[in-house]
Formats: sequence, structure tokens, C-alpha cells
Amino acid sequence: MDTKIVVITCLLGVASAGVLAPVAPLPLARVDPFPQYSYGYDVQDALTGDYKGHQEQRNGDLVTGSYTVVDPDGTRRIVDYSADPLNGFNAVVRREPLVVAAPARVVAPAPVLAPAPVVGPAPLVAPAPVYRRAPIFAPAPAPLLAPRLPSPYFL
Repeated sequence: MDTKIVVITCLLGVASAGVLAPVAPLPLARVDPFPQYSYGYDVQDALTGDYKGHQEQRNGDLVTGSYTVVDPDGTRRIVDYSADPLNGFNAVVRREPLVVAAPARVVAPAPVLAPAPVVGPAPLVAPAPVYRRAPIFAPAPAPLLAPRLPSPYFL
């Protein structure tokens, strides 16, 4: 019975392989011969500490742009890049320390303190007793094992 199913399946496969539906040609995509665009964004989130930005311009085959990211070590990474068919992709990476303006602080003169009074040695106090907690669970009892009977297979 299995052989008949396999043979019928193969015959159906061979018969349907010769029948193909005609495929319509795909329309050609319209290509802009001189693409131009410009975009950018800037994120300044003091709550999460996320500071980054990116801007890019394209004029034909020439692409220029830059982006900034604050690295975990506290420096700002600035990447200026350009790409064209003649020179390929080129990037210049700079690092700058983050400069955070500290608020102006007024320094007051240090107060003059009187000398501390001389105090005798501290009195001896008995140490507090140490209490130990009782275990919550008692150890499990040893399992009861049934005696082994001789096996009829290993006589």
C-alpha cells in the first residue's frame, strides 16, 4: 500500500512540474538619477543620561554627515564622515571630555572650635547574651528499606 502512495505522489509531481503559470514581468523601479536629502535629530534626556545627535546630507553621490554619542567613560565621541564613489567611506573620530558647569560655591571661613573636654575611660559593660534560633525543620528520618529478595534472573 505504501508503495502505491509513493508512486502516485511521484507521478503527480512529474505531471505538475511541466505546468507553470505565466509570470508577468515586474515593472522597473524608478531610480532618481540625482538623489538629494538632508535630515538630523538630537536627543537630550537628562533623566536617563541619553545624549546623542546625528545629521546627514546627500547631494547626488556625495554623502556627508556627523554624529555624537556620550560614551560610558564620560567622553563625547564625535564622528565626521563622508562617502563618495571616488574616495569611498572616510570617517574622522574625535573625543572630547564632557564639561559640566559646576555651580558657584561660596566658601565660608572655618568655624573656631573650643578644645574637647577630657573624658575618662569608658565603663566596662558585660557583653549581651547571644541567642541562637532553633531550627525550623527537623532532619528527615532515615528511609525504611525493604529487604532484598533474590532475583530469579541471577541464580
